[in-house]
Amino acid sequence: MDTLKDKVALITGGTKGIGYGVAEALLNQGIKVVITSRNEDSANKAAKELAEKTNSKGQIIGVEADVRYLESQAAAVKQAIDTFGQLDIVIANAGLGHFGSIEDLTSDQWNDVIDTNLTGVFNSIKASVDELKKSKGYYITISSLAGTNFFAGGSAYNASKFGVTGFTQAVMLDLREHGIKVSTIMPGSVSTHFNGNEPSDKGAWKIQIEDLGELVVDLLKMNPRTLPSKIEVRPTTPPSK
Repeated sequence: MDTLKDKVALITGGTKGIGYGVAEALLNQGIKVVITSRNEDSANKAAKELAEKTNSKGQIIGVEADVRYLESQAAAVKQAIDTFGQLDIVIANAGLGHFGSIEDLTSDQWNDVIDTNLTGVFNSIKASVDELKKSKGYYITISSLAGTNFFAGGSAYNASKFGVTGFTQAVMLDLREHGIKVSTIMPGSVSTHFNGNEPSDKGAWKIQIEDLGELVVDLLKMNPRTLPSKIEVRPTTPPSK
């Protein structure tokens, strides 16, 4: 994109973690931002906090939306258009995890992970593709190194992230003829509250959310002729085992 100022981005799951870090980075570039959460109060609280941190009053709104449902994502896209007049960037970030042996994993846990992490990405793109065709915009999905590396106890999470990685690459081929760029970012260990983790100085070796915000900005600024379609991101120096 030639200039990022006044572009409009929709970030699913933008109230904390990676989505929050990306939202902050985009606001600092002059991009208008819509963040979503299943909880309206959380969405509004995070939007207010981000506006204050980045001196971006009037440039960000919080929206209640559930990526598991296409109609909910379509409503979030409509709210973005109604508020800011266009949509240029969609960051499909919302995700969760349930972990455990297949012997113990319940069907409800399986459905929760797949519906949020994988179907949610489908819904986010499906609901906004007409708008991004107009703007020749950019989709960025947040997958994981778990989308290429399987591990015991990760059957649902691995399945969802393997799916996101493959889905995004196929969508990239579908949409490039419309001038839409599509990338997936696959982070390793990130310092967030994911899966009950508590960010602290002990996690300083991990990828930080601002690092991923910086990466997203770099992708958006890249020359339109060039597309890094799949980006694996790891901590430089993990602790010794």
